[in-house]
Amino acid sequence: MQTSTIDNLPMPAVANDAARNRARRERWISICAPLAVLVFALGSWELFVRLNNIPPYLLPAPSRVLETLWTQWASLQPSLIFTAKLTLWALALAIVGGVGLGTLFALSRYVEVSLFPYAVILQVTPIIAIAPLIMIYVDSTTVALLICAWIVAFFPILSNTVIGLRSADHNLRDMFALYRASPWQRFRHLLMPSALPYFMSGVRVSGGLALIGAVVSEFVAGAAGKETGLASRIFEASFRSDVPLMFAALLLVSLCGVLIFLATAWVSRKVLGHWHESELKREQ
Repeated sequence: MQTSTIDNLPMPAVANDAARNRARRERWISICAPLAVLVFALGSWELFVRLNNIPPYLLPAPSRVLETLWTQWASLQPSLIFTAKLTLWALALAIVGGVGLGTLFALSRYVEVSLFPYAVILQVTPIIAIAPLIMIYVDSTTVALLICAWIVAFFPILSNTVIGLRSADHNLRDMFALYRASPWQRFRHLLMPSALPYFMSGVRVSGGLALIGAVVSEFVAGAAGKETGLASRIFEASFRSDVPLMFAALLLVSLCGVLIFLATAWVSRKVLGHWHESELKREQ
């Protein structure tokens, strides 16, 4: 009597094959399902505009937006690069400032009591109210926009870093004290791994906030000229009632935000995927 191939495989191998197939199927579903919704939405939008003969200055069809993006790419590309650079610089400065100040807050209660209220005030004050003052006191428009974007992106990293550094298991803290670990050893081997998941969550949030801060601050500044971002292109197109160009610039802003989120999520998976519960795959 012949036995099937699967009967000859060890049980762990069968389980591993099933897990790989399940992961592959879930990956395809996570890609295809959003794409299907996107195709349906764009197709419905295109059909609605064409059937009702809606003029482009009221609601352009997706095909018209893509055409505008193609024809106006020479003017949109420098603005996209400017906005992306501004966002990444703001995120980088927020990471440096948030981690540095958050570490001081976690290690020194006096520093936290002295400075944390001002960080909260900076966070809860709308950037649209702060930006005009920054534009007055800072000579460089680019530096002023960078400061505005940094303010928006700074607090989530600071808050998450402080929470993460304080969330280390108290039993492990006692064990490190029992073995007389140095402050650096305690920080390196206990506090940093504890704070890393919180920090990566803050980075994912701050990536989008840095982009929002860059765009909003540029709207407030009303910046115009060559060295300006996508917000200025939207601003200029609104004065000319060039709605397809506004949609094209908005599309680039959205794509920039999606790429930033995907990049930060990828880094988070690489950093946490092999050890932290939030990224580990479980058997269903």
